[in-house]
Amino acid sequence: MEQTVQNEYEKWLSSPKVSDAEKAELAAIRDDEEELALRFSSPLSFGTAGLRGVMGVGIGYMNAHTVAHATQGLADYIKEQGGGTVVIAYDSRNNSPLFAKVSAEVLAGNGIGCYLFDGPRPTPELSFAVRRLGCMAGINITASHNPKEYNGYKAYWADGAQLGPEQAEAVSARIAACDVFGGVKAMPYDEALAAGCITLVGAELDEEYLTCVLDQQVDGNTIPSQGDMAIVYTPLHGAGYRLVPEVLRRAGLKTVLTVAEQMEPDGDFPTVRYPNPEFPEAFALGKELAAANGCDLIIATDPDADRMGISVRDGEGYTELTGNQVGCLLLDYIITAYREKGGVPADAYAVKSIVTTELASEICAANGVRMFDVLTGFKFIGEVIKNHEAKGVGTYLLGFEESYGYLKGTYARDKDAVVAALLVTEMAAHYRAKGMTLKDALASLYARYGHYGEAVMSMAMTGADGKKKMAQRMASLREEPFAEIGGEPVRTVKDYKLGTVTTVADGKAEPTGLPTSDVLYYVTDHTVLVIRPSGTEPKMKMYFMAKGQDRREVDERLSACRRTVEERLKE
Repeated sequence: MEQTVQNEYEKWLSSPKVSDAEKAELAAIRDDEEELALRFSSPLSFGTAGLRGVMGVGIGYMNAHTVAHATQGLADYIKEQGGGTVVIAYDSRNNSPLFAKVSAEVLAGNGIGCYLFDGPRPTPELSFAVRRLGCMAGINITASHNPKEYNGYKAYWADGAQLGPEQAEAVSARIAACDVFGGVKAMPYDEALAAGCITLVGAELDEEYLTCVLDQQVDGNTIPSQGDMAIVYTPLHGAGYRLVPEVLRRAGLKTVLTVAEQMEPDGDFPTVRYPNPEFPEAFALGKELAAANGCDLIIATDPDADRMGISVRDGEGYTELTGNQVGCLLLDYIITAYREKGGVPADAYAVKSIVTTELASEICAANGVRMFDVLTGFKFIGEVIKNHEAKGVGTYLLGFEESYGYLKGTYARDKDAVVAALLVTEMAAHYRAKGMTLKDALASLYARYGHYGEAVMSMAMTGADGKKKMAQRMASLREEPFAEIGGEPVRTVKDYKLGTVTTVADGKAEPTGLPTSDVLYYVTDHTVLVIRPSGTEPKMKMYFMAKGQDRREVDERLSACRRTVEERLKE
């Protein structure tokens, strides 16, 4: 065992702040060098997505001590910036209430007042609350859609968006500058509550948030007009269990069928292997309920209710639509509504991430809407919204990512599954009135704009050296770039780490115009390949995008791209 790992292990084992139960957990792994390396070779990295990791004892895992340590770093940064209050939310995961309470104790110990939600809440409500309460920062305890073993810590700033790269680096430096045990100040929870250092919040903010969500309806008469329409909803044991059904009922939907086995918040997620609406398996129970009641639409949200996925009637069964497909359907629906009401505003704009379908760009181009492409991470979409608001220009239509995140409206600066569920339900009612399902609507979209398809592939990079392996892989791809992908020559290479867009034919390079990020983006005549390390999980992600004359041609091009990448990554 490396000496640094041994020293850190012994430090935790002997600390009076580590409980007897935690010490027993450490004692049980004393001879497991691989596990010790995972837990003690390096601390959890604090980045723009905050912290995220497996729960357990050690500097490399999520626990009360690493959460307190991160909060101390955030508190130091807040004080340096002039001070202010903080609002804290949490999801349904195991230990989320504990980690939220620990965060509040540390803030109170540093003389920083905080608001703490009285139960699990959707992530977008936390984003909303930061600005509504006039806070300098926000903390959300969640690991989003990760498996049950994980938890996380997201930090937000006064604009309601997650910390930007420079802010995250500043907080990370302050975390590193203080000792995980000796450098953390805290006030016991009951004492802080009695002293007014912690204020519990809940129902009042829920009402204000729901009002903002309901204001995003495209046409408030559409859902009530389909009085006999019923949909199925499941929160997958997460934080959407209360507010999603409530907002749908307030919008006029009379029948919201909920999957009873998945309605209670439960961090063990007992009915699903992954509590992620990106996976078809998450819809299994919902499909049974929908089929029994003749429903055309099933909606699922992830544990912190910022991502939403749907499954729609497709003949005798149900088919899941991708985040790209849902985003494009919503964009088209919103633009069409504007056109029917007098025209699309001349300053209308939408925002998507660079790994999101180019069909959205086609829709915008055909309708006089400006599309902004940003790096992966909804904070960058929020930044575009903030900049337009600061200048007093622009009509914001929609922002979305392929990873099932959507936002209409400027009340929040993060993706919102609550508003997405509302809009999708309204859109389904709109097409139902025309005798169409959302699958029919998607076919109509392709008929108008051409066929597009997307796929994602992941490569796990686990172990204590996972980050090192990802860095080596990316370095290798830069040293020997792809010359062709799927049988087509690469025309353009965008390297967001170098900040360049290079035309292969003449070698000319121009700036990307976006912040630095470890992303490679290849363009051929009919396909796009994007490769990047995940910011929240130990894996590399590959995104494939293709267009063609029909579905068969698109699928063939996607398969050819995948083969190219698989062959290269076997090396």
